[in-house]
Amino acid sequence: MQIRQYIMDNIQQKKWKPNDKIPSENELAEKFKVSRITVKKALDSLVEEGIIYRIQGRGSFVAKEEDSENIIYQNKVSQQNSSKLIACIIPRLNSQFITIMVSEIEKLLSQHGYRVILCQTYDSQQLETQTLKEVLRLGVDGIIIYPAEGETYNEEILKLTIEKFPLVLIDRYFRGIGANSVCTDNILGAYEATKHLLDLGHAKIGIISSIPEGTTSIEDRIKGFEKALTEYNIPIDHHLYLLDLTLEEHDNTNKDKIRGFLSNHRDITALFVINNGLTVMEVALEMGYTIPQDLSIIMFDDYEFSHLLKVPPTCMRQQEKLLGQEAVKLIISTVENPLQKRQQIFVPPKLIIRNSTALYKAKTSQQVN
Repeated sequence: MQIRQYIMDNIQQKKWKPNDKIPSENELAEKFKVSRITVKKALDSLVEEGIIYRIQGRGSFVAKEEDSENIIYQNKVSQQNSSKLIACIIPRLNSQFITIMVSEIEKLLSQHGYRVILCQTYDSQQLETQTLKEVLRLGVDGIIIYPAEGETYNEEILKLTIEKFPLVLIDRYFRGIGANSVCTDNILGAYEATKHLLDLGHAKIGIISSIPEGTTSIEDRIKGFEKALTEYNIPIDHHLYLLDLTLEEHDNTNKDKIRGFLSNHRDITALFVINNGLTVMEVALEMGYTIPQDLSIIMFDDYEFSHLLKVPPTCMRQQEKLLGQEAVKLIISTVENPLQKRQQIFVPPKLIIRNSTALYKAKTSQQVN
């Protein structure tokens, strides 16, 4: 990526003009102290994008502007007839959280004269990369993207970030990639959720989630959970962690795992549920738990009409509209000034106390068994 950026900078600053020969693979390898294979990979990607071209036996040259149809970013600020088009790429439109946030993004962008292309990736990293390339070919002015579950790295997003393309990540961020991002403060939210249970007197607290690796929002929630336990001098017991559920709320495999987990840990008095909250509550009730008398449950994220459920759940509610508002402000300012310093914005969630949590009451030996 450093080699790519070096070549792009020289082209954009007009030091190398169309048809100018660029340094050879050997020269670049020596300059950056890397192998020729590394240099070749960098040059191959630039050829694929139409930024340079090769003549066998002669070397690599800067492409003419009219031949560079695939250049990732051209400064649109100077274009008089800007398309005012933003792509909003999300994993799926299947939750109250995403629906409210995307609706707010579309509404506010419309008020500022932008049109929105909405694309779903269904948590497929391959489809996400393909979608990014497709919207770039359409000539969008900027991209708001909610990364796929479990994704730790995306080369297309890294390229866009390096080349100052107007891009904002929402809900999640990538460690090591300094992209613009707008996220819930997941560490704070999980800390406050766990603190709520601890203040009620619970000490044996389990945690349930889908696989955290690669998803910064989940990783940060686990950090917040452990931070609260540490501050209250509660030992961190990984036996009380169930962290391998799928994202499907009504997956029978999830139910079996939750049932087994609760059966093996009858001494748990409270649960912090990162996702699959309603499924956890459903399984606990089926097993004969009385909520919150036998088991207090707090979940991250709220659910539509959750206040009408048999046991309305206590939750940490993300501020979907505020997340959408911050994402819109950031993408518009980045479109207008692509060279501005990149920002990470964290929005605090809100604790909503309902009926699924209560003061700890010691269980009798018969109840534990």
